[in-house]
Formats: sequence, structure tokens, C-alpha cells
Amino acid sequence: MTGLSRARYLAAALSLLAATGCSHTGKRLMGDPQNPYPLISPPEVGDIVHLPTGVSVSLKQMLEVAGDSRVVYVGETHDNPASHRLQLQTLQGLEERHPGKTALGMEMFNRSQQPALDRWVAGELDEKTFLKTSRWFDNWKMDFGYYRDLLIFARDRHIPIIALNAEKSLVQAVRSKPLEELSDHEKAQLPDFDQTDPYQLGMAKGMFAGHSHGTLQSEGFLRVQTLWDETMAESAARYLGSPAGKDRHLLIVAGGNHISYGFGIPRRVFRRLPTSYLTIGGEEIVVSAEKKEEPQMMDVDLPSFPMVPYDFLAFIAYEELPKAGVLLGVAFEPTPSGLGLLVKEVIAGSNAERAGLQPGDLLLTLDGEALSDGYDLVYGIKQKQAGDRSSLQIERQGKPLTLEVVFQASEPRQGKP
Repeated sequence: MTGLSRARYLAAALSLLAATGCSHTGKRLMGDPQNPYPLISPPEVGDIVHLPTGVSVSLKQMLEVAGDSRVVYVGETHDNPASHRLQLQTLQGLEERHPGKTALGMEMFNRSQQPALDRWVAGELDEKTFLKTSRWFDNWKMDFGYYRDLLIFARDRHIPIIALNAEKSLVQAVRSKPLEELSDHEKAQLPDFDQTDPYQLGMAKGMFAGHSHGTLQSEGFLRVQTLWDETMAESAARYLGSPAGKDRHLLIVAGGNHISYGFGIPRRVFRRLPTSYLTIGGEEIVVSAEKKEEPQMMDVDLPSFPMVPYDFLAFIAYEELPKAGVLLGVAFEPTPSGLGLLVKEVIAGSNAERAGLQPGDLLLTLDGEALSDGYDLVYGIKQKQAGDRSSLQIERQGKPLTLEVVFQASEPRQGKP
């Protein structure tokens, strides 16, 4: 052992001793249960550590270990592209290890969206039709760009995608009233429901205390957290036990609070179907000052749990999703007939004004694609980059007219694509 290595080893040992305390039983507790083998030097972006042993590994080594498990969980930060890249890399590794024998379970879809997912995997839907058919923005509301690469890889490899989550109507009912007050129809939709886990209770209380909205009741918040975890666990176990899933390895992607420390989805799946599993998470160690100031960066004070948060922890940066940066610059409303979009306002200096659009124009098609609702226009504009050109067919005072739009970079204006 070199002098430097010996010094680092001694520093790590002293760190463990410094953390030694007394448990409620009076026994001496060595170290930190969440981090039993502290790193001897600060981590860098790209590092991966196996938390139970403190051993640093490569991505390839982590994926080799993950391939030994029937179920692999990856906890995500919803709005961090680096988190979603880790999910994609994990799915790619599982598919390479078990070709044709993997599946993907996603928190982002509820069970009623399963038919749209099946059609997507079968190659029957293009992206725009999939987003509309699955009601993506009604159910999840996150930018599809975060999940596009993962879903495209699953589609191209014909990897089944399993909708894990509960219906929004049931979530609202469970949030607003005790279980015994649910209707018979609502009760029939409930999974096996266990609200006694002390660690989830502690997490829910900590999250509720850090919640900025102030409209949720703590009991309802706990019920909803339990509903989400139990429903996703039931969906996963049901698929793994079915003829379609009995020989497959399942990757489950969900928010980190559903996976970390194991008492959310993992323990509830294991209760239903004891099988091997592994958890992977990310820790953002590089976060911009602007991101730290955003309202969704809640200051949550969680209890100290007596277990590691994940089997493997990847150190990542908080990244931003690339933005196209072009807008048309109109306010509009759909027509009652569903044929076209009526322009209510044209933003001064916008691409729309430069193209010659006027209030009262009826937008009919963009590059030959019919504009039957607002999403048709929003989706079409999102595909454009600065310098692109589009043909816009309109109707003005009952007469057809074709305008050319030359897109320049624009500053976002809420509600005006």
C-alpha cells in the first residue's frame, strides 16, 4: 500500500469512527447506514459507486451486474436529461445481455394508455399520432423530449412497454377522501393497499412538510403515494407473472422517491413476487445557480433511513433539455368544427408577423399537415429550427391563401407557439 493510499484509507476509517453513535437500543452504531463505505475523494460527474461496498465501477460493470437481476429499477429526476440517459443505457445493456427478453415498465403511463403503447411498439403509430392517441400531455405533462430516445429504442427493438400507474380519476378520489368513503367502482380499482410501512410514512411526511402549495392534506398525500407505489408494483408483478412476461427481465423507470431506499415500488413488488432485483439512482453533483432557484427544487428534509438509497449510485450533472428556440408567434383558438385554428392575436416582430399572418386568419395546414387542434400546430412548430421554412395554408375572409414562414430564433411566450 502506498503512502497516499494509506493516508486515504486512514481518512476513510476516521470518517467512519467520527460517525459512530448510539442507536435507540444503546448499541454502538458504526458509520452511516446510508453510506457505509464513504468515498475517499469527492466524486466527479460520470463516477458510479456500489453503495453497499463503496466500490467504484464502470458503466459496463454496473450493467453486467444489473443483467443478473430479474427486475432493475432506475430512479429518475424527471426534468434531467442525464437521468433519462442513464435509463436508456440501462435498457440497452439489458437488451444486449438478454436480447428479445427485456421489457420496460414506466410510471409515466397509466393502465388505460396500454393500447397506445402496444401500437407504438408494434410500429403502427408515428410520434405525433402516439402523443395524441396516448394523451401524453394530459396524463404526464412533461416534455416528450425527455423520454423520446428511451421510447424510440423500445419501439425499434420491439421491447414491450408496460403502463404501470393508476388512473388520474382514481388518484384524485384517493387524495380527496378516505378509502372507506370511495365508491364501489373506485374501491374495485384499488390494488392491495398497505399504508403501514414506517419508512414511506416518514418520507411522505418529509415531502409534505417541504411542499410549497399548501393545499394537500398530509393524510391524502400519504394515500396517494401509497396508491402510486402499490399500483405500479401490482402492474409490474402482474406482467412478470403473465405468459407474456414470465421469461423477461423488466426495467422499471420512475421518480427517485418511488424507488430510493427500496420501500416504495421494489419492496411492494417483492411482496407480491419474490425475485431478484437491483436499484440504480443518480445524484446531481453539478447544478446551475439558475436551476437551484427554480420553484420545483423543493427543500425537503427527509428522515435518515437505515439503508443505502440505491445499490448503484451514478454521479451526474443537472442538464437542460435542448430547446429548438423557434415560435410562430400567434394566439389562437380551435374552431367548433375542428377544421382549422382561428388566429386571435399576432405577436409584433414574430415569425407570424413577418410571414404576413393577421388576426382573423384561419390556419388550415402546416407543411400539408391538417391543423385540427392546437397540438397539431404546437407539435409542428417544435420540429422546426432557426433557418427552416414552412408553408402555411390559411383562409382569409373566405379566400384560400398560402404563406411562407421563415423561422428565426424566438424568445418563448407562454401560451403562444
